[in-house]
Amino acid sequence: MTTPGPRYRNSANQTPPGRPLDGAVVAILATDGVEEVELTQPRDAVDRAGARTVLVSLRLGAIQAMNNDVEPAGRFHVDRAVADVSVADFDALLLPGGTTNPDKLRQDARAVDFVRGCMRADRPTGVICHGPWTLVEANVVAGRTLTSYPSVRTDIRNAGGDVVDGEVVVDGTLVSSRGPADLPAFCATIVEEFADG
Repeated sequence: MTTPGPRYRNSANQTPPGRPLDGAVVAILATDGVEEVELTQPRDAVDRAGARTVLVSLRLGAIQAMNNDVEPAGRFHVDRAVADVSVADFDALLLPGGTTNPDKLRQDARAVDFVRGCMRADRPTGVICHGPWTLVEANVVAGRTLTSYPSVRTDIRNAGGDVVDGEVVVDGTLVSSRGPADLPAFCATIVEEFADG
């Protein structure tokens, strides 16, 4: 059976009415330095669609979000430490960006193992901006087509991924976008793909 190739989406796509994610549990893996809008807007989209989101981080407590990588924004309560979760606990995964957030995540073996496990178990995964750095570290981008913030693209290529410049790229269970400007399309697409997954 042949897997369909990557699909490209635009902001004209519509999320079906109703609550397509009722009963789904979505992990949001993030730490200090996460770009606030890349955490809150996807979280709110899947919450409105009926999912329960769980903020997973490197430790319990709160994480510090940022605006534009350099301006402190809100602080967010961590629900679970990554050391205490299992892929089996979740139906889908969100990886927001911000420059320092994925850089810290990719240096933590437990976070990398969790991401690798989600991808190998075909959990629908949404990743945006600098988020693919964690995917690269987990060695799960080879043969995949995705997009990202421009400065991450060489790392994806070097890890065997195919990079395109698109608002939203869907490759199997992986949904990717370039950055905050793509959030409306990204949010609509993750709801659709998480429901399909």
